[in-house]
Amino acid sequence: MALSVFDLFKIGIGPSSSHTVGPMWAALRFAQSLQKSGVLEQTERVCVHLYGSLALTGRGHGTDRAILAGLSGERPDTIDPDIIEPLFVRARARHRLRLAGRREVAFREATDLLFHEDESLPYHPNAMRFTAYDPSNLELAEAAFYSVGGGFVVGEEAVAAGHGAGNERPEVVPHDFHSANELLALGRRTGLCIADLVRANEAVWRSENDLEAGLDGIWTTMEACIERGCRGEGELPGGLHVRRRAGQLYRTLQSQSATTDPLAALDWVSLFALAVNEENAAGGRVVTAPTNGAAGVIPAVLAYYRRFVPGADADGVRNFLLTAAAIGMLYKRNASLSAAEMGCQGEVGVACSMAAAGLAAVLGGSNEQIENAAEIGMEHNLGLTCDPIAGLVQVPCIERNTMGAVKAINAARLAVLHGDGSHRVPLDRVIETMRQTGVDMKDKYKETSRGGLAVNVVNC
Repeated sequence: MALSVFDLFKIGIGPSSSHTVGPMWAALRFAQSLQKSGVLEQTERVCVHLYGSLALTGRGHGTDRAILAGLSGERPDTIDPDIIEPLFVRARARHRLRLAGRREVAFREATDLLFHEDESLPYHPNAMRFTAYDPSNLELAEAAFYSVGGGFVVGEEAVAAGHGAGNERPEVVPHDFHSANELLALGRRTGLCIADLVRANEAVWRSENDLEAGLDGIWTTMEACIERGCRGEGELPGGLHVRRRAGQLYRTLQSQSATTDPLAALDWVSLFALAVNEENAAGGRVVTAPTNGAAGVIPAVLAYYRRFVPGADADGVRNFLLTAAAIGMLYKRNASLSAAEMGCQGEVGVACSMAAAGLAAVLGGSNEQIENAAEIGMEHNLGLTCDPIAGLVQVPCIERNTMGAVKAINAARLAVLHGDGSHRVPLDRVIETMRQTGVDMKDKYKETSRGGLAVNVVNC
């Protein structure tokens, strides 16, 4: 099963890829399935059951609003973020929603959108079940979906058939790899860098021009998110009264353009990450990279590359993204991108590893140095928990992205400027260690808001 760079980098909305983007896709798929099977016109209401982590932190992550938007026929990659709240408020007030954008059906939040906080479905902590009923309250259709991290969604039937990773492509690619060791061996055999190996695989699905346009579009969306975040003011939604800081930091750094502070570049990196994750927390448009909770790390490191690395250009941005995607594919295939399974090591940790690899590539690193940078980026995020206060993707998530970006830059510099690619711990072993650590981690530290900072900090 083959993964694309555009599976790792997807345009969506905040605040969460697993709790917002994934559920919106699942709801849309269910609504479309009703239309395709011919039962949409018979449907009187749809009942949605949320389980596990989706139930525990779904309200803080906007899962309820995403579900209603998806059932209404909206897509996370094209929806105007400003219509989501009005759509939800209108449905709640009128007790109606426009299913698949076509048919008015009943909607009562108390009976049709249920949060089962003490119940989980067997395959994954992020589970949801949709049921459509006719006017006589007879069941017309039912489907369960799992939001498995990074915006990937798997249907119950795919799990039963053994296809549980989500959004994969069955086509054969010329340079298939399932481990870092295989990736390095491909590079040695073909003489290609990691970016070119991925580029050749992408050619199975799209032309070179389409690939470049797609990658440029991803970076353009990231840049726009940084710019919006730098203009943001006031408090973030959700009731924590978290103040947006990127705007003030941007003005401060602009006024200090002539500073001789040798660490000023790191302040800019922190700004870039803050800007993106404040936008994400506000429900704005972001790039899942590879998740929303970690959406600021890769844009911050890319912006660092464009602003502070001599000779940076558009080709470098594309090679960065292609290289980072290759590393992300390894985590997706061999562990998980879901904080509900892995803790935050599976989100910010993976983003740090991907960003370190991408930067190492554009700094001129060999494939072995790139693999080393990726390994360093994850090794020092192992065990990172996901314990968002009040179930909101704000504390500690926003600042954690700044830390992930700075670590990624340091990892790339250690690997390329001060290393030769030889190192003691292989990336494959670190990925397996991350997986084992996630399995062993108590559930209260995995996006349930039942442990850590979520219970030790008063959320008011």
